[in-house]
Formats: sequence, C-alpha cells, structure tokens
Amino acid sequence: MLPVVAIVGRPNVGKSTLFNRILGQRKALVEDFPGVTRDRNYAQVTRFDFPFMLIDTGGFEPVSEERLLIQMREQSQLAIEEADLILLVMDGQQGLTPSDQEVVELLRRVNKPVLYVVNKIDGPRQEQNLGEFYALGIEELLDISSEHGRGMTELMDRVLAALPQGQPFEEDRQEIRLSVVGRPNVGKSSLVNRLLGYERVVANPTAGTTRDSVDTPFSYNQQHYLMIDTAGIRRKGKVSQKLEKFSVIQALKAMDRSHIVMILVDAEEGVTDQDLTVAGYAHEKGRGLVIVVNKWDLVAKDHRTMGEYLKDVRESFKFVPHAPVLFISALTGQRVAKIMGEVEKVAAQFNGQVTTANVNKVLQEAILQHPPAMFQGKQLKFFYATQTGTRPPTFTVFVSRKDGIHFSYQRYLLNKFREGLKLDLTPLRIKYQDRTR
Repeated sequence: MLPVVAIVGRPNVGKSTLFNRILGQRKALVEDFPGVTRDRNYAQVTRFDFPFMLIDTGGFEPVSEERLLIQMREQSQLAIEEADLILLVMDGQQGLTPSDQEVVELLRRVNKPVLYVVNKIDGPRQEQNLGEFYALGIEELLDISSEHGRGMTELMDRVLAALPQGQPFEEDRQEIRLSVVGRPNVGKSSLVNRLLGYERVVANPTAGTTRDSVDTPFSYNQQHYLMIDTAGIRRKGKVSQKLEKFSVIQALKAMDRSHIVMILVDAEEGVTDQDLTVAGYAHEKGRGLVIVVNKWDLVAKDHRTMGEYLKDVRESFKFVPHAPVLFISALTGQRVAKIMGEVEKVAAQFNGQVTTANVNKVLQEAILQHPPAMFQGKQLKFFYATQTGTRPPTFTVFVSRKDGIHFSYQRYLLNKFREGLKLDLTPLRIKYQDRTR
C-alpha cells in the first residue's frame, strides 16, 4: 500500500507548484494518466527512497459561501480524511491570514501528522516574514520556495520520515484480488452484495490493510478470490458520507492491491472523466480490467441502443481495447451472473504462461509478414523472445538495436502478440533488450 500525502492550504499559496516540484515533472497535472482531458490533482511519486501517493487539493476557504469554493473546501476535507500525512502550505509573502488560522484549527482536530510549510521564502529578505506565523503556536515551520527549490531537501527528509512504512503483502499466487471501483452512487454496494450473495460464500469480513475498507474472501469455480471493496461495505467518515466527488483516492488505494479491477459506469450518466482517470491508472499499473455498465434497466432502449452505447464506451476507453464490457443491472440482477465468467477469463490470461517456442513462432511470423524499417542504414535484427513475467504477461524481445524500433512497429508487434498468443483480454507488456549475435 502506498501512503498518501495531501497538500492543503488556501488558494494561490503555491500548492500546485509544490506538487510539481515534489513529483519532479512540471506538466504532471496534465500528463499523469492516459484517457483524461482534465487536469488531475494526484500522482504517484517514485523518485525518493520509497513511493507514495501525492494529492494536490483546491484552495481551502473555510468561511466562503461561493459554490465553487465550497466544493474545493469539501475536496480538501476529504483529502485530509484519506491522507497519512498533511502538508499545510501558507504564503510567506502575503503573510498570515484568517483563512490560515481556520485551517490550522481544523488540522488540530485531526489525529494525523501535519507539516506546516511557509512557501515563497525565496531568500533572507522573505525570512523576516516568518515571525508572524509563529503566532499560530506551531513549534516548527518549514520555510521553502517551491518555485526555486529552496528548502526542498529538508522538507522531503521530513516527509519521508513521517510517512508510515507500508507492510508488503504476502503474495498468494493462487489468490486473485478483485476490486470494484467507480464513482459514488453508481451501484458498487448493490453489485458487491449481489455477487457475494449469488455465490452464497460470504465469509466473515476481515479488516483489510486500507483504512476503512473491508476485504472479503470468496470462491468461484474452485478459484479463490479476495474482494477489495471500495463501496458501502465499509465504515465511511463523516466527510465521505456528504461528498459524491473525489472518491478517486479510495479507488487508487484499492487498485494498488488488486490484480483485476472492475470499474462501474452509470448507464444513465455515461462515461465521465473520473471513470477514465481510474481506468487510466489501472492501465498504467498493468491491472486486468473489466468495464461494467450498471443501471442498464433504467435506459430507454430499442434494438440499436446497446450497439450504439457499446461503440461510445469503446471510443471513450480506446486506450484499453482489451477490456471486456458488460451491461448489467445490479438492482434487478440482470446479467450479473455473467460478470464472474468474464473475470475468470481475464484472470486466466492475466496469469497465463506461454512457451518460448510459441512466443518465437509468433514473433517470426510477424516479422515475415511486415519487416521492420531500416535504422541508420542497417536492417534491424530480432534474435528471439521469451516470457519474463506474469500479472500482466510480460515478454522480452532481444534485438540488435532497441532504440531503432519505431513506436508504430512496437504497437504492431503488441497487436500480433495479442492475436497469436490469444491474450486479447489482458494488458500486455513487451520489453526490448539489445543483444549482439
């Protein structure tokens, strides 16, 4: 499990700049995951001693009645609820404000570690402004300049020291971990209860390693599964009960532990940016994916409805063409019985082993059918390929010059491996490695 660090504070104190500085990518908010058009406010940070999830929240205005600012405040509160460590950012140039004091009072009622950061301290002149922040009664202030990088080494030392050290999972190669994710009110609770009740193997729920979640073991066709639930079979905090947004954090934490992700889409509302964000994260993490369109009983239909809807869903989720799509009603039970059959197929490919002989047969046939382009006046040589991993299936191809393989040819080989190895329902990875004959 990745610990979660939330950056909070009122608007325009430099939270997003700090977010990018910690992440090490200026365009992180735009390019985190595929399939999404909007800026995101979270990312996985992997450049330090151990990884963590970083959340950038909107500006926190405790007393504002403006609708947008109220929504931003609610998102910040939920981020605080989900976080393992909170970074409160204040503006060292503007000085201490009543809003800062309100946020500090809020955080004092939260039983979580907080680092108090005064940003925009670019040099000795700005350091004189630190004095007024000590009126908050805080023992330690960390002064930084997120724009110029000043003070970042000390800040990150404190962040890493304060984060809980996640306990690694004991990998059970026979067990398949399945998470059900989706926006609030999409029907996750109804589906989870119907799936477990249909199989009549509901075990005693045991507390999972994620805060406020419950893991439920069950069996299907003699295969052991662990249901990682992000829905209503868990205790919700007061903030979570009020909000119907920003539940991405819970989904990310569940997907970190999953093998296969079942993402629910509301048939009435259609595919949203948040659905694509969650699917994009699952894709980047190499998780198996099943797309379930719920509340299909509420959609007015004719003989063309499902075909047209499926076309729209496929277009939206075009970066995961391998994911099967099901249309169900968790409320009535319509086609729910088909879900575990699809999960079973995805899991079989996700865990599949392919012989080296078959891999090389597919590789050679692909090259004969469509040879690679010349690179620097020489013909690229593909020597052999072998499977080097599962969950997801991963193959290594040994070539004369891996930097000479055009991305379009890599995509061609990926599709040929899918087709020839019958891996059409799982994510697939091909790595290229230089080798001389």
